[in-house]
Parts: sequence; structure tokens; C-alpha cells
Amino acid sequence: MHSDRLIRMANQIAAYFSAYPHDEAVAGISDHLKLFWEPRMLVGIKDHVAHGGAGLHDLVPEAVRRLS
Repeated sequence: MHSDRLIRMANQIAAYFSAYPHDEAVAGISDHLKLFWEPRMLVGIKDHVAHGGAGLHDLVPEAVRRLS
């Protein structure tokens, strides 16, 4: 899956959770990714974050780093 699409999808999730307190937002994003994203999508977003995370909402890299 192309990183542009993953970025857009992750940012949509972050936009939803951005109204929550910071820690709840990060946990919500991380939980959503774990529950609803396929393994190849998780690999793609983790790789993107590892290479700087350009274009991602500020909450997303922190949420991705919480994924095991």
C-alpha cells in the first residue's frame, strides 16, 4: 500500500481523536490501528514513521511507536 494513502488514513484517524486529551488521543489512535489495520498497513506506517514520518499529524508517530 502506498504511503500517501496510509498517511491520509492515519491523519483522518488522528483528526477524529485530536479533540481528546493528548494521552487518550494517542492511545485511541494506537488502538484503532491495532484493531482495524492489516499487518501490511502497520508495517507501512511503521516504516514511514521510522523514516521521519513526513506529512503525519503530530499524534500519529507517537501512536505508531506504541504498537508492538
